[in-house]
Amino acid sequence: MGKRKVILLFFSLLFIIGAYGNADSQVEIHVPKIVVQNIPVHLKLVHLKADTSFSYIVIIGSDTITVPIINGVGSATYSFSKNTEIRISSTELSRRVKPIPLWLSVLPPLIAIVLALVFREVVTSLFLGIFMGTALIESYASNNIFLGLGKGLLSIIDDYIISALLDKGHLSIIVFSMMIGAMVNIITRNGGMKGVVNMLSRFANTRQSGQFATWLLGVSIFFDDYANTLVVGNTMRPITDKLKISRQKLAYLVDSTAAPIAAIAFVTTWIGAELSYIQSGIDTLGLSLSPYNVFLNSLAYSFYPIFTLVFILFLIRRNVDFGPMLKYEREAVKHGIKEMETQHGFSNHLNELELDKNINAKWFNAAIPVLIVIIGTFIGLLYTGWDDAIVDDFSLSFSQKLSSIIGASDSYKSLLWSSLFSTIAAVFLSLGQKILSLQESIDSIINGFRTMLTAIIILVLAWSIALITEHLHTADFISKLIIETEISPIFVPLITFILAALVAFSTGSSWGTMAILYPLILPAAWLITKEYNYSYNESLNIFYNVVASVLAGSVLGDHCSPISDTTILSSLASSCPHIEHVKTQLPYALTVGVVAALFGVLPASFGVAAYITFPIGLLVLYLVIRLFGKKI
Repeated sequence: MGKRKVILLFFSLLFIIGAYGNADSQVEIHVPKIVVQNIPVHLKLVHLKADTSFSYIVIIGSDTITVPIINGVGSATYSFSKNTEIRISSTELSRRVKPIPLWLSVLPPLIAIVLALVFREVVTSLFLGIFMGTALIESYASNNIFLGLGKGLLSIIDDYIISALLDKGHLSIIVFSMMIGAMVNIITRNGGMKGVVNMLSRFANTRQSGQFATWLLGVSIFFDDYANTLVVGNTMRPITDKLKISRQKLAYLVDSTAAPIAAIAFVTTWIGAELSYIQSGIDTLGLSLSPYNVFLNSLAYSFYPIFTLVFILFLIRRNVDFGPMLKYEREAVKHGIKEMETQHGFSNHLNELELDKNINAKWFNAAIPVLIVIIGTFIGLLYTGWDDAIVDDFSLSFSQKLSSIIGASDSYKSLLWSSLFSTIAAVFLSLGQKILSLQESIDSIINGFRTMLTAIIILVLAWSIALITEHLHTADFISKLIIETEISPIFVPLITFILAALVAFSTGSSWGTMAILYPLILPAAWLITKEYNYSYNESLNIFYNVVASVLAGSVLGDHCSPISDTTILSSLASSCPHIEHVKTQLPYALTVGVVAALFGVLPASFGVAAYITFPIGLLVLYLVIRLFGKKI
């Protein structure tokens, strides 16, 4: 055979091999890095020829599915229950998928929460919780535990912390917190805060009146929990310090008025999300119900938020406490806040500034910027929500139209605008009266930013672990664990309340809990009542109770969780060590939660009227305080 024929035969063989091997070399299987057991994932087949259109037979374990390829791309959805091989028929292309067991999804938040409570150091605890999650994800993705540990450590920064920072809502909260810190620092240095303390001291001149003033201010700023937390904590802290009310008690008052009032008030930044979740549940069932009316009717079952607000008044009226809070309150009365700060340390020092003796403390230098935050946020909500709201429907009442506007608003823009204007106002007030120079004002702003660093670090880590729980479907595991159990409709609201509390505790997000549970629970609750042949009115009773229980349970879990953003912000605004706030609030939140469940949610499921359940529940709370509460 001549040399030319040999070369020709060689290239002919290459062409034949290439032609037959084309299916393997020109198609790729793309599987998501995070595959969790029994959670549907999207598989993607990509053909290198973008204009290709035909079908592949894909064999996944013992299942066979046909994946059409259109313009070079095909996709399919599949749930992996075990270690499974994916093969493409007529090719040698294969891929093995090892799903992460669903029960492992509870480990990252569980580790973070337990370590935080045991070692009383939240930053390290959150970091280790995130690392547990990223190590799990990377170990299963690479099928190598040592490689997973290394890649997991890197993933903390580039996948989760950066993602938490790139979220527009998260960035808005960070900037809002920094602007509030700047504003408070300026009004402290220009004597405005001292002027407010001097003025309010005429009315809030005892421990009881100081706590009541804090509660009243918390209830008054009902339209947004973030604004509520930061404004009330920063405004009342110098007053409560003077009255020897512990920072732990202040943090509790701040935290336990912010979310409960925002959850039940009909004109809040929560209302848009709440109504949209309720609407989705109604649409799924095909019910002719208005989400506004469903929400209004559910208020008769909102036991935990209402019980919490009244429980605080009982504590204040009797001047008692119990659990860890009693110890801190007695320390505050005996030693004062300064010595407690030396012993325990606090998360920021916004008001620890020595004022020049020549500065005349004027209350309006603080009151004007604070009012700008409060009123400006409300105006911002109206402005950003007006165009998208339903304002032309004459069948709606004024309160419904107002709720529609607030629900359609951009709360983050409103908070950012109001905090910016409040800081500018504080600077102009200081410059106009020649209390501070321009350089001193800028220094105050920067120092105010610095005071927020600790809280921002904790917030970013908390958001990161929340993202981990989302990727690992922690809420799905907890939900399925309870929902799949066959239960009577009578117990559905109670189980919903407990489930919502567990999910919010694990994820640190009441909003996230509502987003997960409302679409899941509302249709299930209604269908269960129909299976048990409940009448329409009986089904509605359970339905309204479930709507309220998701919301109330979310707030309870949020109050108990050390990884909750509002809990972190309450610690920050009150200048209280974060874990001490969690530890002192936990017994109170659980007490109210148990009473709400046993004397509110459960009896209401049996049809007991609200005018009976609310008085009985509040009476039980009062007796608990009488029995366990001790004078400070």
